[in-house]
Amino acid sequence: AGAKLTYVNGVPILILQGSPADMGGQLAALVGPAARKLTEYPRQTFARGGDAETWDHLIEASRALWPNIPADHRTEMDTLLRLSAVDRDALLAGNVMMDVYRGMGCSSLMVEPSRSATGGPLFGRNLDFFSNGYLHHYTLVTVYRPKDKRAFASIGFAGLFGCLSAMNDAGLSLAVHEVLVSRDGSKLFNAKGVPYTFAFRRIMEECATVDEAEALMKSIERTTMYNIGLCDKNKAVVLECTPKSVARREATRGLCPCTNHFRTPELALFPVCGRFGKLVADPVDRFTVLDVAKKMHAVNMGRLTLQSMIFEPAELRLYLAYGKLPATADRFRKIDLEPLFKMEPAAR
Repeated sequence: AGAKLTYVNGVPILILQGSPADMGGQLAALVGPAARKLTEYPRQTFARGGDAETWDHLIEASRALWPNIPADHRTEMDTLLRLSAVDRDALLAGNVMMDVYRGMGCSSLMVEPSRSATGGPLFGRNLDFFSNGYLHHYTLVTVYRPKDKRAFASIGFAGLFGCLSAMNDAGLSLAVHEVLVSRDGSKLFNAKGVPYTFAFRRIMEECATVDEAEALMKSIERTTMYNIGLCDKNKAVVLECTPKSVARREATRGLCPCTNHFRTPELALFPVCGRFGKLVADPVDRFTVLDVAKKMHAVNMGRLTLQSMIFEPAELRLYLAYGKLPATADRFRKIDLEPLFKMEPAAR
């Protein structure tokens, strides 16, 4: 009860609630065919480069990472697999390929309340990745109402169980940005780590503030290198993460931009990025939602920009653009998440 596939301002919203097994079954019933199609995405990505050996290595690595996925999330995935025709190796590979092979760009600009015309923080984010000609058409906002955990919305795709971009019922919002090099000597892959989209899902389920999110990330093993843009109702930070380190970068004069390089003294190597420069250039005194949207369009990566979004953490509101390439050329559609986060009584 309570699970459904609906639309808000033309955006597909999948609502799941209950236990991990409940949500896995609801996912199979509501978007199983779409999830099955999208599990072919990783194989097709490597096939386009004629790289069958890389696909085999990804399968091997994904099987090694399976035990590191939180137990509740594994139960949810196992339920989907039992009730649908989704291939197990393909599903797992699609959920951990980001830990094993790098390909995402991504840009964010977080605006703290002191620089926001709305009085609350703003968080703009572009997701940049290969479409293979169709992925940008399969954007899905999944609202999870897990039993005994925080409700949250994940902006992703059918069959993606973790989070790349998300906001929870406390207003805590996050976005990931891949990084390739670090000063701390970390290897690019740690098979003992928690696959990062699942670590970020734990943040959404368990944390209310950027400080709580930082503590969680420091408590777990991490698979690889990435920046996490994090914004709660009061503050914005970037956590620069490697298998060895978690470093915190604060906002400067109320603005916290993020792309694909580390910038803290302990981790930074070659932090040169044209998109970062555009995000900090010509700042306005008080940013509106439109100002943030313009900044995100200024740093789009053409046909790689699959999604663009703006979070309003204090209002539990999302503006989402997708469907065109770049997504920033499409309209931003408003979604009020607060009513969607409320558990329906029949499922309690």
